[in-house]
Amino acid sequence: MGNLLIWLFYFFSLYAFLPGLVSRLFGYRVLKRGGVGSGIALTFDDGPDPVYTPMLLDLLKRHKVKATFFIIGRNAELYPHIIKRMHEEGHIIGIHNYTHRSNWLMQPKTVKQQIAKTAEIIHSITGAQPVFYRPPWGILNLFDFATRHHYQIVLWSVMVGDWRSRVGTKRLKERLLKRLRAGQIILLHDCGLTFGANEDAPKYMLEALEEYIPEVTRQGYRFVGVDSLVQDRSSAPGRLSLLGKELLVSLWLGWEKVYHVLFKLKPVSPKDSFLHLRITRYSGPPIRLNNGEVLQSGDKVAEIHLDNGILYQLGSKSRSSMHLAIQLIRAMDRALPHLVVMLRQRSDLAQIKALYGVTMINRGVEQFGFTVTELPKGTFAVLSKWYLTLLMNVIHPRGKERLHERSELLVPKILAMSMTELTARYGAQAESAATRTAQ
Repeated sequence: MGNLLIWLFYFFSLYAFLPGLVSRLFGYRVLKRGGVGSGIALTFDDGPDPVYTPMLLDLLKRHKVKATFFIIGRNAELYPHIIKRMHEEGHIIGIHNYTHRSNWLMQPKTVKQQIAKTAEIIHSITGAQPVFYRPPWGILNLFDFATRHHYQIVLWSVMVGDWRSRVGTKRLKERLLKRLRAGQIILLHDCGLTFGANEDAPKYMLEALEEYIPEVTRQGYRFVGVDSLVQDRSSAPGRLSLLGKELLVSLWLGWEKVYHVLFKLKPVSPKDSFLHLRITRYSGPPIRLNNGEVLQSGDKVAEIHLDNGILYQLGSKSRSSMHLAIQLIRAMDRALPHLVVMLRQRSDLAQIKALYGVTMINRGVEQFGFTVTELPKGTFAVLSKWYLTLLMNVIHPRGKERLHERSELLVPKILAMSMTELTARYGAQAESAATRTAQ
């Protein structure tokens, strides 16, 4: 049950929450806006619509504006002549899935099929392969990042609520002008038939654009496809500023606190929270420990977790990877006696078979008495690696470099140590630690 809950936490964190967080807030691996001095991109989702999309194309043609359409594959099948016109008039055509369903509600395989099917429809009509992708509602999952090998994910920097009729022409125009900046990617909709939209909403969007485009053009701005914004960007996509990095770390550590509350993790010492602990049941194949004991599935274990906030602080202050390794060894050496003290206070101590944990930071831990073994192949191992890799990238100050330099060493592994071994190694130090705490 314990591993199932962890698996579900990993799943939600990896598949939905964290990808959405880092992409929407920080533009990680997505295009949210162009560089300084670039044009403005008008983008339209959910079409083609048989009524409003031709009217929009007429409007764009009159004003000599190039735009980007993220189309629904099913709609394109119904109205291929509109897709063909978009292409012939020089607009960019991107993918918005075959149906307008959230990627959080679909399996990775289904999302992949929706993208591939829509790409094939666009190619069959236009003869051109799409290169841009926007998931419905801009909701990303972990596997969407993998699409960057084939497609550039495009979100937006301006959203004005044009899918609601009550916003009206005047307010839409005011909102658009208020957010007028070079490099903006503006999200609009040429179809009002998707969930949450009003069917006649595109009418007001068209009226607003009729006034907005000439005014913006008079101010010296140019309207471009998102392909131009990709070319104009002055920095690589997804690069975080120092401030953005710090904010991302803060948000991640806040999410980790939620994890600690959900799974009732406790610091092993009030004065040293490098290690956190919870008592659970081991679920996995037998592990032969260094002293000859065997950890079996169902045995009660003390599951340890490193405090990533302290890890980040240590990494920030370390002069090199070697210096960081030394700091981690010292932190572990200080924490293990406190862990023994904490466990000795439990009434079920005799039932706890071993100390157990899963981590990428596993080199040299044998010196503490741990047995190091591979994670059994399966979903839990895959999710653990993805989660810890993303964690390393965000939390570790040199995480991205480390992932490139020594990726073969950054593999999550199981650490385990029998309670007999733990007590033999750290029992005496635990007595001293308990005495100091009492004083």
